[in-house]
Amino acid sequence: MATSLLRVPPPQELLRPLAVPDRLLLGPGPSNVPSRIQAAGGRQILGHMHPEVLQVMDEIKAGIQYAFQTQNQLTLAISGTGHCAMEAALLNLLEPGDAVLVAINGIWGQRAADIARRLGANVYELLKPPGKYFTPQDIEQGLVQHKPLVLFITHGESSTGVLQPLEGLGELCHWHGCLLLVDAVASLGGAPIFMDQQEIDVLYSGSQKVLNAPPGSAPISFSERAREKMLRRKTEPPSFYLDMGWLASYWGCDGEPRRYHHTAPISSFFSLREGLAMLAELGLESSWERHRANCTQLCQGLLDLGLELFVKEEKARLPTITTVRVPEGYNWKDITAFLMDNHGMEISGGLGPTVDKVLRIGLMGCNSTSTNVDRVLRALKDALNRCHRSRL
Repeated sequence: MATSLLRVPPPQELLRPLAVPDRLLLGPGPSNVPSRIQAAGGRQILGHMHPEVLQVMDEIKAGIQYAFQTQNQLTLAISGTGHCAMEAALLNLLEPGDAVLVAINGIWGQRAADIARRLGANVYELLKPPGKYFTPQDIEQGLVQHKPLVLFITHGESSTGVLQPLEGLGELCHWHGCLLLVDAVASLGGAPIFMDQQEIDVLYSGSQKVLNAPPGSAPISFSERAREKMLRRKTEPPSFYLDMGWLASYWGCDGEPRRYHHTAPISSFFSLREGLAMLAELGLESSWERHRANCTQLCQGLLDLGLELFVKEEKARLPTITTVRVPEGYNWKDITAFLMDNHGMEISGGLGPTVDKVLRIGLMGCNSTSTNVDRVLRALKDALNRCHRSRL
């Protein structure tokens, strides 16, 4: 018998069955995946150029156009998470030396500025404290001062719980010769957004929040203005994988025969298709109203517990993710761990500028129910009664 050349044995943990606990995910994402979407993702895969898969991609495109309220032809799903869509938007729009104005009131503006700098753009920052939003006057002042080619702004800032008003910003940007790029990862389906009517040039989101699909695919759309800017590029996009010219061809957005670009995550596309289908069946307006009503119920319940909401203005509260200040004398980690261990429920602490300052509670898609509001409020009350509190 030949002597084995293997020096690394099979890992024992992989010889045991996969074990995954059943938890209620009421953090800032991902959300729980409904059985219908689980079943779609569990279907046998097909080849990425099979006509049936291309048909699913066409249906995804139509679903994104509905969710975004756009007729843009250049609409598709990135094979990656919302972070990947952010990078795709910036690297296709920007060239070295381009001026970009980034509105920063939380972590996503910070991330966008970081990516833009790595691309060699001239980055100008428009700053607001966490918990605040930008007014049209703030935006116009930045546009006049810096004369950017692109403005980046976050519609649903999940690190702070702020919903950014978008009315008038597209018109303002275009008056100043600027494109409007909007991050709607945390808000799509949970708060009204009208890409065409609001003159948004690039809009992107993610699959794992209101759409209730597993993370890994990211809806994105480009206006004709944005497409023309990409066509005028003097340099090729620095990423082949995220090159929108290639992706437009693969997704059938350019009227030409489809070209192979990459092996798409077929199972993720099946799941995303069902998430978009469920949103279409419910209806956008019904989804927006459900998220608004459950957020209102949650906020009132938190106030009744004696807790302090982080975002003071009701109209500025993101309906999908609510931020509440960590109550004085408590460690946020104790509270989140208590809910996980005793209630099988996830809520989260702060992120970026809100680390150690807030708890974040997510009610997204199928998780946005009055029953879940009651469950998380009871769990929080239990935690406040039983978690160790430091002496002041």
